[in-house]
Amino acid sequence: MLEIVEPYEGDPILSLNDAFNRDPREGRVNLSVGVYFDDAGRIPVMEAVRHAETTRLGTIGPRPYQPLEGALNYRAAVQVLVFGAAHEAVESRRIATAQTLGGSGALRLGADFLHRYFPKSGVWISNPSWENHRAIFEAAGFPVQTYPYFDAATGGLDFDGMMGTLCELAPESIVVLHACCHNPTGVDLTREQWAKVFAVVAERRLIPFIDMAYQGFGAGLDDDAWAVRTLADTRQGGRPMPMFVANSFSKNFSLYGERCGALSVVCADEDQAQRVTGQLASTVRRIYSGPPTHGGQVIASVLNSNELRAEWQAELDAMRGRIKRMRSELHDGLQKELHKRGAEDRAANLLSSLIEQRGMFSYTGLSAQQVDTLRDEYAVYLVRSGRLCVAGLNDGNVGRVAVAMANVVTAQLS
Repeated sequence: MLEIVEPYEGDPILSLNDAFNRDPREGRVNLSVGVYFDDAGRIPVMEAVRHAETTRLGTIGPRPYQPLEGALNYRAAVQVLVFGAAHEAVESRRIATAQTLGGSGALRLGADFLHRYFPKSGVWISNPSWENHRAIFEAAGFPVQTYPYFDAATGGLDFDGMMGTLCELAPESIVVLHACCHNPTGVDLTREQWAKVFAVVAERRLIPFIDMAYQGFGAGLDDDAWAVRTLADTRQGGRPMPMFVANSFSKNFSLYGERCGALSVVCADEDQAQRVTGQLASTVRRIYSGPPTHGGQVIASVLNSNELRAEWQAELDAMRGRIKRMRSELHDGLQKELHKRGAEDRAANLLSSLIEQRGMFSYTGLSAQQVDTLRDEYAVYLVRSGRLCVAGLNDGNVGRVAVAMANVVTAQLS
């Protein structure tokens, strides 16, 4: 009977990572997968995480099932980190939060919940967006369309196109927004632009679903959460506007394999939040029956300890600073190489985007053919969309990457 099962073509990014691991060439550079590597090219173990985990291993005890919605100390810590301890929505207990299997699990939990109550809604994601956004919401039963976002001509934001589409959406349309460090482009909205988006969302009674996978990698923990916290203050018809927030701890805790994330739903009042929490728990029960314990409790231990949280935040700040330095070094090296070839002016968008975009990713504007050349001739791996993971650069490879990129850019220009 299983002869009807077709082969899986594989995830394009993970398949590319597998190809990189099989590549025997010395000096190969992986700038494809969205993982933070330190300057030695390793996934770091954060010291705050090491301390919390070591303490837990010294007090090993029974491991019962967790509540369907996750551990209370974890969910409370998530709300404080995402919304701020003094936020009115936190203090009034009108946020429903569930522990999830990473940020992807938060998106899928929210998608399944929304499809139950808004089955006729459509989902709108940015063009481009993280590849899995479409797959997750389509798997939940939603039709998925896009709103303009990236302007290839400038390497920046097509804000007019974005607003033009949002202003035409039907009420109860679900709009997926990136809180910070937009994946894949690295192009973020300004606060003034966010304010205009919030006004349209409220006026047209849209359902905002914010994905925040990179809190701390843009401008800092609080600044990166500004859009989430401000939208949670926004009123719709005199009442607090409902919103969904998916957050992940894979990157900012360097705990990729622990699959730790959360879904938070901002509600009108505490009673509504309790009902939503119950239905989120019911949805979890139908999908995977409950979250695991270990990674979530390590994160809760860090976030609920003043000492460990300060240590973690200092480490995260250093990671963000290293990414910013790598952006600058790639920009300067590429500019120097292009200048040698007399092509600096003709690659102005690429150079400016490296500085103006932020977070782990940069949208280079390189074509799929140029990306293939980088891989085949120079052993430099990017996603075929031209997305470059800046966190994969280090002092040992950034110069080689700059030369390779200059070669493929000038080959096309000539």
